[in-house]
Amino acid sequence: MSALCLIPDAQFEGPADVEASVAGERLEFAVARAGSLLSFDRAVLDRAEACALWQQAEVDGAVLDRMPNCRIIARCGTGFDRIDLSEAGRRGIPVCNVPDYGTCEVADHAMAMALALIRGLNVYDRNIRAERIQGWNYALAPLVSRTRKRLFAVVGLGRIGTAVARRAKAFDYDVAFFDPYVCDGMDIALGIERVNSLEALAERAEILSIHTPLRQETHHLVGADLMARMKASAIIVNTARGPCLDVDTALDFLANGRIGGLALDVLEAEPPQSASTMARALVSDDPRLRDRLLVSPHAAFYSPDARFEMRARAIETILAYLTDGSLRNCVNREFLVGGVQ
Repeated sequence: MSALCLIPDAQFEGPADVEASVAGERLEFAVARAGSLLSFDRAVLDRAEACALWQQAEVDGAVLDRMPNCRIIARCGTGFDRIDLSEAGRRGIPVCNVPDYGTCEVADHAMAMALALIRGLNVYDRNIRAERIQGWNYALAPLVSRTRKRLFAVVGLGRIGTAVARRAKAFDYDVAFFDPYVCDGMDIALGIERVNSLEALAERAEILSIHTPLRQETHHLVGADLMARMKASAIIVNTARGPCLDVDTALDFLANGRIGGLALDVLEAEPPQSASTMARALVSDDPRLRDRLLVSPHAAFYSPDARFEMRARAIETILAYLTDGSLRNCVNREFLVGGVQ
């Protein structure tokens, strides 16, 4: 009998055709879009041996109590902040992610958002559409600047942060990074500067691009204290996880001229709730918000190729473990109990 894999928060239309093409007869799939594993009935939960999760589903002890035969959890993506890693590990369940499927897409998106602001593309396009003659004015964009020898600051030098650093160098930025977990010598290998203090990096940054995972220590990593150190012209780019940036505070700093611009692909609540500070900012006529705020709908990861790879690699990870016990990109190895390697 094929093992059952649950997909509780699928963000694709129709059946799990990509997943089935990878698994063949080795897996069968139960697909839902309710966003919760508990949307499946008891018999399905009881039988399931694997889960492939997108962005919404949460996994904690109460959920795992309902899934006595679960052997592996795979994230279709990079973030795993909605999964209780220690609880899964205590039960001998590895949690794995797919960290490399969209590296190029996210890096391209981060650079595109930064460049759109410093070249005024959002402002020019909106003004020309609104008023063909009056809008034909290169002076309308407030953040236009030269890239050459300006400091592009990368916070987190993992796969994506490294890819962004390489792209920023290609645009002739001076590039510096902060990442206490990166081994010595990466600055030399990449030809960029290592800064040992996030505060010191923020003080110098023209553009500050966030590329950290979301953990307890990175929640609001970029907050009021750090933003207070930044130049009034500085642009913050976040394509990592929404809560890595204190968004409400960032909007307040932007509205009051204490930072220059915001480019956000991720928010603390997605999509923004109608009464939220972000929702109000998106419809504001205040030029400091209208012309200096750029938002995309958690789309940095996306291209058809990346989406296919993400889905396929999550299933390959599940199959590898169910077949021979091998683990790919396990993110809770430190918590695993029961002899899992």
